[in-house]
Amino acid sequence: MSGELATLAVDVSPYVTAAVGAYGTAVLGKIRDEAADATVGLGRRILHRIFGTHGRGDLPEAVADLAADPSDPDLQAALRVEIRRILAADPALVSEVRGMLDAAAAITVTASGDRSIAAQVINGIASTGDNVTIER
Repeated sequence: MSGELATLAVDVSPYVTAAVGAYGTAVLGKIRDEAADATVGLGRRILHRIFGTHGRGDLPEAVADLAADPSDPDLQAALRVEIRRILAADPALVSEVRGMLDAAAAITVTASGDRSIAAQVINGIASTGDNVTIER
């Protein structure tokens, strides 16, 4: 089980690191950003599920440290270790996080054809036409 948890922690690492890099210390706050891309959004949801919702002043140490320097590989490893520790204590959480990763991997978006747009979600105007005027 320990090797399986280490692998799962490595699998979630790119997502949670991207989320911490994008949101910094607000990553576990209650604010929701609908425009976040798929990687950052998934990472944030995983962090919320593993650590819960926190304000800036009460972030888990590993998350706060990585928020201060998201590119530091040692801090990334420290967060992976903390995630693995939490997952080891909760088999149901392991299944849930694995399900989140599997669901994300199952999503494919394909653009085909001249001027096509590929996106899982578009929260605004997307235009590929010539000389388009968009008024609000």
